[in-house]
Order: sequence, then structure tokens, then C-alpha cells
Amino acid sequence: MNIKNRLTEILKIEHPIIQGGMVWVSGWKLAASVSNSGGLGLIGAGSMKPELLREHIVKCRTATGNPFGVNVPLLRSDAKDLIDVVIQENVEIIFTSAGHPGKFIEQLKKNNITVIHVVPSVKFALKAESVGCDAVVGEGVEAGGHNGADEITTLCLIPQLVDNIKIPVIAAGGITDGKGILAALSLGAEGVQMGTRFAVTEESSAHINYKRKVVEAGDNDTILILKKIGAARMIKNKFTSDVYNEELNGADETHLKEMLGEKRERIGIFEGDEENGMLEAGQGAGLIREILPVKSLMEKLILEYDNALNNIISTL
Repeated sequence: MNIKNRLTEILKIEHPIIQGGMVWVSGWKLAASVSNSGGLGLIGAGSMKPELLREHIVKCRTATGNPFGVNVPLLRSDAKDLIDVVIQENVEIIFTSAGHPGKFIEQLKKNNITVIHVVPSVKFALKAESVGCDAVVGEGVEAGGHNGADEITTLCLIPQLVDNIKIPVIAAGGITDGKGILAALSLGAEGVQMGTRFAVTEESSAHINYKRKVVEAGDNDTILILKKIGAARMIKNKFTSDVYNEELNGADETHLKEMLGEKRERIGIFEGDEENGMLEAGQGAGLIREILPVKSLMEKLILEYDNALNNIISTL
């Protein structure tokens, strides 16, 4: 993999591979390992208080001399406090999601921070571009965790984003191997963001039970539920079955929020409750068959990409 494009230049990375900033998964160990392997590691601030985020940033900077970033979900009530920590700690790259980046863009740009926003559709990509974001992550409905209401697939979303905006597009959703990376770049993306695949590494903060459930998953073992209060994709278990049945019976938003409760992601991903927690994972889980160290995974992804590209070239 020898790719030089706008994205690798903007982020100052060797390979256009970005590790998603996932809640309860993406701590400093994972982010630093990805950055040390030539990709871009992200610390997931969505499950951190400001001072914990600061601690992870300091430790990540000690563990790698390469660029890394922070992902901040803007729906957090303390999003401003998290962003203040990013600025105070001189982090150069921020990925924002679940909200409008325009609220913070001026402050971030004044501090020379590269801003990349996650979008589920062309409409939101145009908004991100118009306020000054440097790139967007186009996330298809195959992705694990929270998804856009329009349920557009990665295959359909990425080329439409490329056709409609001028800033670089990063593809996300269902990408787990080198063949997926090649496919995304063939659609016009200049990089990929991978979540579930990096969640199932040795350096991930996720509980071993979560990692094992992903490795055991097949092609039909994830489900998209909670659409009335914010669609989320996760591995099927007792919790998803209960919610799905209630949704079929017409459960309203209030009831679904009561079923969701608090810390459902934590008890599933971080504490390892296989039946009652949210085991957020993408449809690409069916392609993941082993828990690897990040360095080995990055080497595997690059080899798979090169082999897939050579196979296509040999048929021309």
C-alpha cells in the first residue's frame, strides 16, 4: 500500500486507515498503537469525562510521536468541555459526530485543529463542508453503533458524497479487511475509518466477552434497532430481542428510552454482559475471525489490499 493523497497529507499519516473513536473501546493504548503502525488512532471521548480524556491524551502522546486525534460526539451535554480539553492539550485533529460542527468550528480553527465530521448523507456532508470542515467520514448503515435515519449503505453513499463535495471523503461502515479498503478507494474515498475491526484487537479496551461475540458472529448476527430514538446496530442478544419485539408491538419513544436505560453500552462492551448489554458492532463482524495485536492487523490489512489490487490488475 503506497498511497499519497489529500487525506494522508492533511493528517500526516503513512496509510489512509483511521481507527474509529468508539465508546468504551478506543483508549490511548489502541489509538497510540494504530498511529505507531502508520494509520491514525482516535481516542473515543464519548465514554469519558473531561479529566479522563485529558489523561488519555497525555498518555497517548507519551506512547506515540505520530499524529493521533480525538472523537467527540456533539450530542454530549459536556461536548464543549471535551473540546476545551482537546484545545488545551494541543491535539491537532478532531473528529466530530452526532451534531452540527458549525457550533465549534470557529474555535477549533483558531487553534489550527483539523476538523473532520461524520455524516450519514449528502445533505449533512454539504453542511459540514459549508462551515469549513477539512474532510468528512461517510458512514453507511452497515456500521456498528449509532446510525443515520436514512439507512444509506456505504456502497451507495460514498460515490454520491464524492460527486457532491470538494473536500476529502473517508468511507466507513462494513469495512474490515484490505479488500474493503480497496473497494472504498475505488468508489472515490481517500481513506477508510474502521471501527469493529479495531475493537477486536488486543489493545482495545473492550471486554474479552465482547471481542469473542464479534469473532463468533456470522453474516446475520447484527440488528438495527431503536429507530424511534436513534438507530443503533449491535450483535443480537436478549436485549435486542426484547427491544425488537416491543418495537413490533408499537412501543413509543418513552418506553424504548426506559428499556434502553443508562450505561447499556458500558455493561455490554466494557463489562462484558453478553445478554443485557449493547454489543455494538457492524455487519462486517462476520468477516472477523481472530483477535490480533494492532501491528499484526495493520500488516494484514496492507497485505490484503496489495493482493486484492494485484489480482484486479492481473485480469486487465
